[in-house]
Amino acid sequence: MTGNILIFALVVADQQLHTPMYFFLGNLSCLETCYSSTILPRMLASLLTGDRTISVSDCITQLYFFGSLLTTECSLLSVMAYDRYLAILKPLHYAVLLNDRFCLHLVAWSWISGFMSVAIIIFMMSQLRFCGSNEVDHFFCDFSPIIKLSCSNTHILEVTAFIHSSIFTLPPFLLTVASYVCIITTILRIPSTTGRQKAFSTCSSHLIVVTIFYGTLVIVYLLSGSEALRDLNKVLSVVYGALTPLVNPLTYSLKDKVVKEALRKAVLRFFVFYKNTDISR
Repeated sequence: MTGNILIFALVVADQQLHTPMYFFLGNLSCLETCYSSTILPRMLASLLTGDRTISVSDCITQLYFFGSLLTTECSLLSVMAYDRYLAILKPLHYAVLLNDRFCLHLVAWSWISGFMSVAIIIFMMSQLRFCGSNEVDHFFCDFSPIIKLSCSNTHILEVTAFIHSSIFTLPPFLLTVASYVCIITTILRIPSTTGRQKAFSTCSSHLIVVTIFYGTLVIVYLLSGSEALRDLNKVLSVVYGALTPLVNPLTYSLKDKVVKEALRKAVLRFFVFYKNTDISR
């Protein structure tokens, strides 16, 4: 969480990071800070106190924020892939196509569509009756483990969730894949090795993040019905819900030279400020 907050603060404070790429990165860091806040506090409290009880309303609320942030991240990752597509394939038109207003609209759409669309599913889920087992077979309140506890007919809800995924998850995924197919094809056509390395370095961090996120996501939700892989699915759910927000700041800070330079200057300013304060005392 600290790493994501730090990246968000750098993007806001450093003029060098006031570009579309880092504007989207700042939003991703903010989103993943919210991710961690949704899952980790409750999970850690359960582990430390031994109290693993959670009310139905709290469970559904956790699912709402988790699902909304998950949907938002799918859209945001596709926006970031489109940003890299324009930067590499249409560099001369990049500043015109990705102007400040358009960037703001893309980010606003990602956040609003994520939270508004999941609200429909959560409303339908709140109408269910829970009269069976009261034990959620998961580390947190995810969709499938909750509906398994309901004694109501969940067919309409499951169809609605499938339609939601088809509209708000699959198209961003396909857009991300299509963008990187075009990017990689273009990079491979660059004659010089130095040129290929320079072009690939501008999108390698994002490609790593996308691979980790969608890789675990596909395994968890496509194989969620497999009894043999149930425990693996739980672990991978924690990976994309809790560990991915931890890994992403490290990926960007280690791979991105501009972020590393902004971090170096911020640390230097902090020590200078601390030294001056200490002297004034």
